[in-house]
Amino acid sequence: MTIRIATRRSPLAKWQANHVADLLRKNEPGLDVRLHELVTRGDKILEVPLAQVGGKGLFVKEIEDALLSREAEIAVHSMKDLPALLADGLVLAAVPVREDPRDALCSPKYRTLQALPQGARVGTSSLRRGAQLMALRPDLRLEVIRGNVETRLRKASGELDAVVLAYAGLRRLGLAEHATYVFPVEEMLPAVAQGALALEARADDAPTLKRLAALEDPATRVRAEAERGFLVRIEGGCQVPIAGHATIEGAELRMRALVASLDGKRVIRGERRGPHADARKLGVALAEELLSRGADEILREAQGKGTALSAPKR
Repeated sequence: MTIRIATRRSPLAKWQANHVADLLRKNEPGLDVRLHELVTRGDKILEVPLAQVGGKGLFVKEIEDALLSREAEIAVHSMKDLPALLADGLVLAAVPVREDPRDALCSPKYRTLQALPQGARVGTSSLRRGAQLMALRPDLRLEVIRGNVETRLRKASGELDAVVLAYAGLRRLGLAEHATYVFPVEEMLPAVAQGALALEARADDAPTLKRLAALEDPATRVRAEAERGFLVRIEGGCQVPIAGHATIEGAELRMRALVASLDGKRVIRGERRGPHADARKLGVALAEELLSRGADEILREAQGKGTALSAPKR
């Protein structure tokens, strides 16, 4: 029996796919698991922000097509890249244990956000990170950076003063030492489902669904359900800075979220708590609250003005 895992070709994507392959082999010694590597549209477009050309869903379509055409049985995604709605016929079959969801500053010279000089050049491809950086340090000059993790890290040692990356990716690639400052979630709220993996499969593939069920982490699933519930209702995608982060605190689920203007001057924040069983409803309710408090206006304005990552020019 051969199980094929559809994945992007980036070092991080392949690490994630190989990690899932190892988990499957551990559960079924001798199982033949192979990677089916693909180049997605998002991998080809490196000169402009993702928000301008369709968002993170550009990393997903070709991989989902491989499942639907039966070229692969499993797709492994960074869940934060997964659109709010999956392609027809596919399901989120399993959510393994989550890695650290926080963001990390990488700045060999200055080390922390506060140590950066006035007008420092900081690289990020994320509207969410950019808006929160501008809220914390309006003097910064943001620069759009794309490419794999290693490429972005090199920019922090060269033309830029710092870059901000997902701490999970650094840890998975054995590059955590490059994180000179890890943002507390109170300072920079993570992306929806950041640090979590999404294992996608065909809804009618019972043997694969059974295999993947063994990799499920219920705690990560319930947190992801709340965060993705927020994402579905807010309907922001990559077009506007949004963040959502859920934590389990005993019998309760705590959900924090925000919607921000592109320049970080307006940040609508909210928080709700509820039982684990109501995770999706909790996320939706928090989205409704933020929309009623002004997030709807921010969304309309961002869609009308375009989504270029911007910063004050000096």
